[in-house]
Amino acid sequence: MGILGGLFGNKEGRNKEERPKVPWIPLASLEQLNEIEKNSKVKPQVIFKHSTTCGISRMVLNMFTSSYGLEPNQMDLYFLDLHAHREISNKVAEKFQVLHQSPQLLIVKNGVVVAHDSHGAISEINLEQYI
Repeated sequence: MGILGGLFGNKEGRNKEERPKVPWIPLASLEQLNEIEKNSKVKPQVIFKHSTTCGISRMVLNMFTSSYGLEPNQMDLYFLDLHAHREISNKVAEKFQVLHQSPQLLIVKNGVVVAHDSHGAISEINLEQYI
């Protein structure tokens, strides 16, 4: 394996089954924001805002996906495609009082955002501490 293979991972020998599966729930309607707020009183809710045309957003999404290791019932993870649903992104910013950024990850507990970050800092969020 070369130096770049060591830094960026080696695709050879990696079995697709080895990659963690993130149980994404598409965030595609404004009504889901009320569900997220309500359900956050029972278990943490996560919103991942992704720009499908941004290379940085794609890189951060790949990093998040490759490091994800929670059980499916520990958190609900919502995936928001910003280009398809910009009005939902605007409402997320308004409802949860968080300035819009992309990519961005928000963790909602008891109806409020308890953690959020954007870009490369997303990888520093420890989801386990919010369970």
